[in-house]
Amino acid sequence: MALSGRFVVLALLGLVPVLLLPGWWTVLGVIAVLAALLGLELGLAASLRTIDVQRADPGHVALNGTAHSVLTVSNQGGRRLRGLIRDAWQPSAGAQNAVRPLDIPAGERRRADVTLRPVRRGDLKAPHVTLRSYGPLRLAARQRTVPCPGTLRVLPPFHSRRHLPSKLRKLRELDGKAAVQIRGAGTEFDSLRDYVRGDDVRSIDWRATARRSAVVVRTWRPERDRRVVIVLDTSRTSAARIDDEPRLDTGMEAALLLAVLAERGGDRVDFLAFDRRPRARAGSAASGNLLGQLVQAMAPLEAELIEMDWQGIPGQVRAVSAHRSLVVLLTSLDGGAPEEGLIPVATRLASQHVVVVAAVRDPLLGQMLAERDTAAGVFRAAAAERALLEREAVSVQLRQHGVEVVDAEPLQLPPRLADMYIRLKAAGRL
Repeated sequence: MALSGRFVVLALLGLVPVLLLPGWWTVLGVIAVLAALLGLELGLAASLRTIDVQRADPGHVALNGTAHSVLTVSNQGGRRLRGLIRDAWQPSAGAQNAVRPLDIPAGERRRADVTLRPVRRGDLKAPHVTLRSYGPLRLAARQRTVPCPGTLRVLPPFHSRRHLPSKLRKLRELDGKAAVQIRGAGTEFDSLRDYVRGDDVRSIDWRATARRSAVVVRTWRPERDRRVVIVLDTSRTSAARIDDEPRLDTGMEAALLLAVLAERGGDRVDFLAFDRRPRARAGSAASGNLLGQLVQAMAPLEAELIEMDWQGIPGQVRAVSAHRSLVVLLTSLDGGAPEEGLIPVATRLASQHVVVVAAVRDPLLGQMLAERDTAAGVFRAAAAERALLEREAVSVQLRQHGVEVVDAEPLQLPPRLADMYIRLKAAGRL
């Protein structure tokens, strides 16, 4: 049962006769009138046990987009339903009109459309709806909570998509360059030519030799379509908020741009989210488009407050690709002891693969460096300088072992990682 504001006003008006004619009989009379009205209202209100609620699946939407949760309310009783319905979405779903009025004659049904503008990525849930059925005077209402589960999957927004056209133009410029078409060791057939002394006899094409009555060999060129393995760190360091965004979400933006760019470049892409066990996996080998698979796999990811199992990464990469690949580690250059985790593992991977470590740098460090007007500002600038020097020291160690490093602020990380991929492609290292 729920009391409305009208009943409260009526109860306050009942104080008037009590003040004018003080006495127990006056008080009891007012209470009796209020109780009678309350009982009459609840008796005339439509029974909520005869109300059926069905929810249409809201599906999925990109972060900061708009979705609709449609409820169908059926009045299977004999009285007209006058009341309210409240859709119990969690606050991060951004329900704009979660409480909707209802006026449904007996035997009919109505739709209630709730607009959702989510402010958080992931799976958002509404476990139930709450119904109220008022009487004719709307003094009181019957109330009932009905299980009606609904889930809205909020996908990563992919803001870095705006960089894709310019990066694709740079990638297409490589197609006609001679550096990509160099003949030599590889697995892609290029052409036939006459045998010369020093050629590998295993490259002789015996059928062409028989047709031409001269020894002919096959020439090969380095394969252009390689594998790109993207490993996203979901351990505790990815929970840090940088520039009002979790480090994990910035890594997703960089991974999405690189994956779409590599796929358009003809490479096979595999994505893995990992901390101490795999949290999500997607790849261009599966059915469907790669971008759709990636955003669906990334949507429910959350940072886990546990340490990264660095020793498990080589095994995960090996399970995805046993051949030479571009391995991109989206992780952090601080928040732990890199010489005990990141550096040994990246060095081990670099002996077989081309390895790129991509990390997001807090722009607040640059602001702290510039503010030295006060004593406190000088101390903060010194702390920022120390943090930047430590990051640079880790980067230098990684580069000494043949690992490429991309260390950039949140908005710059996705395009700079894409530029690194293009440079490696142009240099023939992929």
